[in-house]
Amino acid sequence: MYLSTITRPKTAGWKGVSANVFALGAVSLVTDISSEMVTAVLPLYLVVGLQLSPAAYGVIDGVYTGATTLLRLVGGFLADRTDRRKAVAGFGYALSALAKLGLLVAGSATAALGAVITADRAGKGLRTAPRDALITLSTPSGDLGRAFGVHRAMDGMGAFAGPLVALAVLALAGDSFDAVFMTSFCVAALGVVILVLFVRDHRSAVPSRPVRVRAVGGLWRDGGVRRVVLAASLLGLATIGDGFVYLLLQKREGLSIGWFPLLAVGTSLVYLLLAAPLGALADRVGRLPVMAGGYVALGAVYLLLSGPLDGWVLVVVVVALYGVFYAATDGVLMALAGPLLPEGLRTTGIALIQSGQALAYLGSSVLFGLAWQFWGPEAATRLAAAAVALTLVGTFALVGRRS
Repeated sequence: MYLSTITRPKTAGWKGVSANVFALGAVSLVTDISSEMVTAVLPLYLVVGLQLSPAAYGVIDGVYTGATTLLRLVGGFLADRTDRRKAVAGFGYALSALAKLGLLVAGSATAALGAVITADRAGKGLRTAPRDALITLSTPSGDLGRAFGVHRAMDGMGAFAGPLVALAVLALAGDSFDAVFMTSFCVAALGVVILVLFVRDHRSAVPSRPVRVRAVGGLWRDGGVRRVVLAASLLGLATIGDGFVYLLLQKREGLSIGWFPLLAVGTSLVYLLLAAPLGALADRVGRLPVMAGGYVALGAVYLLLSGPLDGWVLVVVVVALYGVFYAATDGVLMALAGPLLPEGLRTTGIALIQSGQALAYLGSSVLFGLAWQFWGPEAATRLAAAAVALTLVGTFALVGRRS
């Protein structure tokens, strides 16, 4: 059931980090350049360009992450049943790449944009659990925090570069969004090529019986797994979308449109600098305390957005704390959950945890958009900060003793 039976890879660039983890990190780096080229300008395009209300944007933002919950489970189950995690992940990466071409024909039609965004997120939903499962299966259990930290740092490099590439393409192409979408597709296709050529699948040494749907239900009956799923879902309820945070900063400080994509760049810079060190710290002092510290940083972000601090000091502090939040939570949650899951159902278990969090995120985005529209941004962010505090208490109650 645990990772203690997995041998340490002979080729590692850093203690406990295998070549396969670095290869998966390279795929994520390139893919995130493609994704963030689009993501960095999408909130402003929808709210300012198409004049969507905060509530309408909340629905689209929630769909962006939460509507592919079922596909996460399907991808995880297929990867475990066929024992072909690389193939399932590759299909997800390819689907997201093709969705970038869909943006070229969607134009300003909201329904078409929603369909293309859903296809893009469907690809992400299919690939995320198999990818994370490959990381856990390529790494000894004691080094999971470090391995996920390295992977997330490389992922963060792509997130850092993506908005800058988008700005460069816009400058060279005369503010043509079509040029951004086409470039994004080409970069995403390169990520698929890297996956095919350099990532090794992890196949069971001894052929096992095919995974059945009944076995998936057994995961939920496991108390440890169930508590982690519930904790992840609680934490998802306290997390609003990046677009909301950046839109609040932009509106409050009156930032020009040209500065907007750079907010994501700043967050990604902090993320890529801290992801690996915080992952290694989680292996030493415990994954739950590090993850909780990340959510404390998130609560501080929400309070600052409704507090007295303003000017560039506010922008820098919020962006830095937001990067700390991602660095301390994104990979650490998977490192915490990995040893609880049996190898034969590793991908399905990770998908179950991610699905609970994504479904909760869908609800939080819609609720925050409604709160902003009817009660104003200050009341909405204070409520979000209170939600962070409550969910942290619930998380420690669920998994504190087990951790």
